[in-house]
Amino acid sequence: MPSPAHADSPAAQPPGPGAVDALISQARQLRSRVDEVLGESVSAAEDPRLRWQRALCDLAVHQLDDLGTHLGQLREGFDLDVPVEVLSRAPEGKADPRFAGSALPDATAVGALGRAGSAEWDLLTDAAQWSDELYRIFGRSPQDGPLTLDELPSWLFSEDQQLLTEMVTGCLVDGRPIDGEFRIVRADRSVRTVHMVGEPVFDADGGTISMWAVIRDVSDLRRSQRVLRETRDSLERQRQIAQTERRLAVELQEAVLPPWRGGLRFPQQGGSTSMDLAARYLPAAASGLIGGDWYDAMQLPDGASLLSVGDLTGHGVAATSGMAMLLGALRGMAVAGLAPGALMSSLNELLDASAQPALGSALCCRYEPAGRVLHWAQAGHPAPLLFRNGTGRALDPPEGVLLGATSGAQYAQASERLAPGDLLLLHTDGLVPRRAPHPASSGGSAERLLAMAPLLDGARSAQDCLRMVAEEFDVPERADDACVLIARIA
Repeated sequence: MPSPAHADSPAAQPPGPGAVDALISQARQLRSRVDEVLGESVSAAEDPRLRWQRALCDLAVHQLDDLGTHLGQLREGFDLDVPVEVLSRAPEGKADPRFAGSALPDATAVGALGRAGSAEWDLLTDAAQWSDELYRIFGRSPQDGPLTLDELPSWLFSEDQQLLTEMVTGCLVDGRPIDGEFRIVRADRSVRTVHMVGEPVFDADGGTISMWAVIRDVSDLRRSQRVLRETRDSLERQRQIAQTERRLAVELQEAVLPPWRGGLRFPQQGGSTSMDLAARYLPAAASGLIGGDWYDAMQLPDGASLLSVGDLTGHGVAATSGMAMLLGALRGMAVAGLAPGALMSSLNELLDASAQPALGSALCCRYEPAGRVLHWAQAGHPAPLLFRNGTGRALDPPEGVLLGATSGAQYAQASERLAPGDLLLLHTDGLVPRRAPHPASSGGSAERLLAMAPLLDGARSAQDCLRMVAEEFDVPERADDACVLIARIA
């Protein structure tokens, strides 16, 4: 803002019209592109991220509008040949004829978009001059005349009046420039937020004779900033909630899944080993997708072994808590002696009666080492894979629907006699990423796993087999979590 106090200083050269026109053209193009983005954005609704994106676009629009206003003022505003001191009152108190009787330019020179107005208050005569746009900002008719400095505070919020008084006093008494915001209440009771920038005008002796200012209506801009701040805060709260839920889901999962991370051996009567075990949980690429996948292996009181894997729909705390309920029930019923088919029927009824409806797939095996017989049942789950002498095959699955799909479902049971050295592989269906990283991934997980038969045949332990499978399937782009359990028969 020009100041007579610096009238003798060399004036900076204004930019040429061509440069300003080029900037205006670029600003218009950018404004048009932002409008396109704003038009394509999905309307708010309940998604905090979409509300935040919309608020950012709205704020960008307001700021680009302000940029257009300032560039338009730069191109169409003051006569560039007028000395800078003419922009305030001339020492003789006479207005420059090029301003047609007004000490300040009209609103069209100040705010091309009609969002800024100008004013001057004369301390000697107590007169005031307002631009047409300032009347519109205040919702006031020009016939009513401008507000004097004494009348102006009555239009402000009571808590903002002291701020205006301090700014005006500092300007008129100490010669300080004005730069501040306050809220006005118009005659129609609507509230506007305005930003006032002003300076004192001095006479030849350095005394303050008037004050002039530009007042800009920033209500829409501040509203957009407030919406942006609120949506950003909402996103931050959502992020914190998601982090808390993920931590709870991870802690619950780690508490429920078997604590062993390396190999595990189940002893048989007489000191021999019946089974060599290894298992692993493979997380999804997205850290928030902690699901309801599980694996489990435990030795039962009668010497048999329980092997199971499963997957409950959903992610987060709800999925892991549901998984914990199913796995706890499965262990309890297996210890009580229920066969795999009857056990699946009971799990189905449990899930069907749950307060939080969900679907689950599961595979439950009971291995009896005395006769090396595997009894198993499945509920909409991939069948166990059996590897023997360098080849592999999927076991023929008995009938069984997804857990929680229908009330009173019955589950058939199958049996398979195993041989020393056989390898059993159980897995959940998230093992293969939905987006295959290479052409060989186009087949299902069973086909890819069975193709590893020669490689697995040369492994020395279940842990070595698990490492090979993990190297093949634990890829960064995994869309869902998965579990793998490998049992080697002694």
